[in-house]
Amino acid sequence: MAAILSRNCALSVPPEAIVAESYFKREGKKLRSIDQREALFARHIFPRFGAKPIDSIKRSEINRLLDHVEDNSGARTAQQVLAVLSRLFNWHATQDDDFLSPIVRGMGRINQRELARSRILTDDELRAVCAAASEDGPFPALVQFLLLTAARRGEASDMRWDEIKGSIWTLPASRNKTKEELARPLSRAAMDVLARMPRVGEYAFTYNGHSAVAGFSRGKEKFDKACGVIDWTLHDLRRTARSLMSRAGVPQDHAERCLGHVIAGVRGTYDRHRYLDEMLHAYEALAAQIERIVNPQENVVALRG
Repeated sequence: MAAILSRNCALSVPPEAIVAESYFKREGKKLRSIDQREALFARHIFPRFGAKPIDSIKRSEINRLLDHVEDNSGARTAQQVLAVLSRLFNWHATQDDDFLSPIVRGMGRINQRELARSRILTDDELRAVCAAASEDGPFPALVQFLLLTAARRGEASDMRWDEIKGSIWTLPASRNKTKEELARPLSRAAMDVLARMPRVGEYAFTYNGHSAVAGFSRGKEKFDKACGVIDWTLHDLRRTARSLMSRAGVPQDHAERCLGHVIAGVRGTYDRHRYLDEMLHAYEALAAQIERIVNPQENVVALRG
């Protein structure tokens, strides 16, 4: 991080003069998403502003940076870049008597209403998505696995075989947004998805056996054509799964633990029970609810029998 957003342009500045480095050092332990923020800085911000005095960065330069990011990586990534840069500037303003952030309202690339998505799949859409997800290939399998586990895209797509012991998938703290290890007991349906994946490398979902599945935009576009459902994201599967758990009668706390959410308050602090049995019951209830939706006629026959 040499001379990153420093108060002077010299490459041999003292550590305390390196604003971004100081920010990460002092605030990093308080930030759940520090890894993602550092990655955004490394990829998008440092190449443009790395050795530039922080006081000299102009609003017009930030807008040009956001234009570049939006054109090459999409509006959502540009919005994330703006957010992390704004946090850095605001933090520096608390440390410096004279500094004022150049970021103002109206510089965002996504309407805030769009960020707060509430999209869940309808039953008809769920049937179409599940039909396409049953096809061969790592991407369809990943879609099915996301729906059955309510995991975040990156958690599942980067999953390695050594994270699975028996039917327990342990997400290491280094890959968890909460920075805590998370054990997920997988349902039989989720284990069936993994059984479809050839063990050709360290990653469960892979095209080449050497790296985790990637190219989500291209894979999603192809998948959309196969299922016929439009205007949805992979993250909507997580919201859909959570809603289906409630529909299946899963207790709120158990469903939230399945999503990897931290339980707030005294209970979250003092209740150290792992809830593996309860989470497994929730995941099995989720799988059963999906099955009832996907194959409604078969369930009617079964009830009559």
